[in-house]
Amino acid sequence: MDIIVMVVIIIVGTFFLGMGVFALAAPSALSKPFRIVVDAPESRSEIRAVYGGFGIAVAVVLGLAAADIGSIRPGVLVTVASALGGMAAGRLVSRLLDKPTAFYPIWFYFWVEAVAAALLFGVA
Repeated sequence: MDIIVMVVIIIVGTFFLGMGVFALAAPSALSKPFRIVVDAPESRSEIRAVYGGFGIAVAVVLGLAAADIGSIRPGVLVTVASALGGMAAGRLVSRLLDKPTAFYPIWFYFWVEAVAAALLFGVA
């Protein structure tokens, strides 16, 4: 496998794994930069599911893509890149509809998502 492809997959997969583990362990801390109050079992469950479970699942499929199991790599990379691109696009729509904010966390994560999407599309 081309080393650049492997590095891109590992970096993006590590991001998702870290996000997933952090969300499962500390849902309130994960959501704090976004001023989301996570003070009930229902809200903690939502953060753990959407950021935790989803993040770890994406890390696993990226791991399978990195291992080059079968012929799933292109589909996995395009799917994850599309999800990241959709997240970045959602942040742009929010910036058009909401008042301006500081660079962190909104624009920081916009750039993380946009760059990761571009890299994955580039190696797919």
